[in-house]
Amino acid sequence: MQTYSLRPALVIVDMQNCFMAEGGSFHKLGYRRDHYQQIIPAVQEAYRRARALRIPVIFSKAVRERSGIDLLDRVHRILPPKRLERIRRAHIAIRDTWDADIIEALQPASDDLIVEKRRDSIFQDTELELWLRAMRVDTLVFTGIDTAICVESSLRDAFNRGYDVVLLADATASREADFYETTLREVQDNFGLVLQVSQFFDRLERQRNGRFLLQRPTTFA
Repeated sequence: MQTYSLRPALVIVDMQNCFMAEGGSFHKLGYRRDHYQQIIPAVQEAYRRARALRIPVIFSKAVRERSGIDLLDRVHRILPPKRLERIRRAHIAIRDTWDADIIEALQPASDDLIVEKRRDSIFQDTELELWLRAMRVDTLVFTGIDTAICVESSLRDAFNRGYDVVLLADATASREADFYETTLREVQDNFGLVLQVSQFFDRLERQRNGRFLLQRPTTFA
C-alpha cells in the first residue's frame, strides 16, 4: 500500500454567516444554503480531529470594504452575469460585521490562523504562504465552500506553489451538484487526493519530527 509522508495543515474555507446563516446575505438574497449547511458536521469532525493531532488549522474569511473599493467590478470589465448580479444586489461580507464572521458552529480557537481574503484564492494578496513556510507545512487539506469557486481556486494555487493537496469530499459543498462533482474529478485526476474525512484521519499516523504517514486508501470519495 502506498504511503505519503506529510506535514499537513487543515484549511477551512469561507464557512461564514453571509453564506450559511439565517439572516446572512445569501439568506436575504433568497439563495439556497442547505447544501452548505449539510457539511457542517463533517467540517466540525475534521476540525476536532486536526486539533487533537495538533495539526495547524487555517480558517479563511471572504471580506469586503464597506466602500466597495475592492469589489470585482472595480477591476473586471468582463464578469459572468450571475456573479455580477450578486455583487450589485448586495455588499456581502463587509469587514468587521456579523455577516463576515465565521459561523457559530465553527468558532476558531485562539491559536488557529485566520486569513482574510478579497479574492477567491486564499493565497491572493494574503499572509498565508509566509505562515505556511514558518510552520514548515507541505500539504494542505481542504474543506469548506464553495467547492467549485474558492476551494478549487485555493487548491489549484496551493498545487502550483508546490504544496501537496487533499480535498475532503464530505466536508465541502457547491451551489451546483455538477460543479461539485466536476471539481472532485479534476482534483482526483490532476492534483491530489480526494478522500472522506474519516478516510483521511483514520489513516493518518503520527510520526516523529512533526511528520505524519498517510496510507493511501484503495477507494476514494
